[in-house]
Amino acid sequence: MTDFQIKKPEIKDPQEIEDLSLKTISREAATYPAFNKFYPEEQKVAQRMIHTTTCFEQIINNIYFSDNATTRIKDLLKNGAAIITDTNMIKAGLSKNYTEKYGNNVICYVAEVPRQEGVTRTDTAVKKALEECNNKPMILACGNAPTFLYAAIEYIVKEKLEISNIALIAMPVGFINVVESKEYTLEFMQKLDVQGIVLKGRYGGSPLVVSTLHALYKAI
Repeated sequence: MTDFQIKKPEIKDPQEIEDLSLKTISREAATYPAFNKFYPEEQKVAQRMIHTTTCFEQIINNIYFSDNATTRIKDLLKNGAAIITDTNMIKAGLSKNYTEKYGNNVICYVAEVPRQEGVTRTDTAVKKALEECNNKPMILACGNAPTFLYAAIEYIVKEKLEISNIALIAMPVGFINVVESKEYTLEFMQKLDVQGIVLKGRYGGSPLVVSTLHALYKAI
């Protein structure tokens, strides 16, 4: 133990750490051709996602933005849209400084609805939330369960919800139904002109949804 020396980090100020991290991300991200094709706000979203994960290639080469995704989501946020999520992790991770400022009610019923044979809790929870919102402006934010996307899309189509009131953030993670759910979501968005952001492939997760929303809150 006498040979061991306690060390301190060279940089300790939180803001300086964040600033240097984002500068590093900007520099490295610029080496990816796909990143340079993003609009400035799209780049900010990608940077925040990378800041959360350190994963450049998985994000830059797989993230999809619809034509007006960032503008639509910002407009919905600042006009008090509900945020319907598939995990309480997203609900807990979103800064109340933002959600309370703009009046965004974050809704997740997954832990509250009863189990039903042959149906996931997520399926039941998202339909309950959509019924409660009753065609009001909403952002559907998925970071875990692909069944959330299938259930949400089915409800939107069958109930003929107003598409201009809706935006999607689709970033479930895993091996079963995940890739397929994202491809299905992309088809839905493109055919019905729904705005949103999709992280294609198996990669995803609730922290990425939170970082995406925080990046767009910052851009308002």
